[in-house]
Amino acid sequence: MKFQLRKCDKCKRYTLKDTCPKCGNSTKSVHPGKYSPDDKYARYRVSDRYQ
Repeated sequence: MKFQLRKCDKCKRYTLKDTCPKCGNSTKSVHPGKYSPDDKYARYRVSDRYQ
């Protein structure tokens, strides 16, 4: 997505770009995945979290 915040894992800075302007590392999205009530795998994700 073009207008979502991204975070560099190395220097912990936030940016809108795919690469960090300070260190040049790739960035990751800080937003959670989209929620769907029809999610077939929710049961497995929840059970993995509490094991």
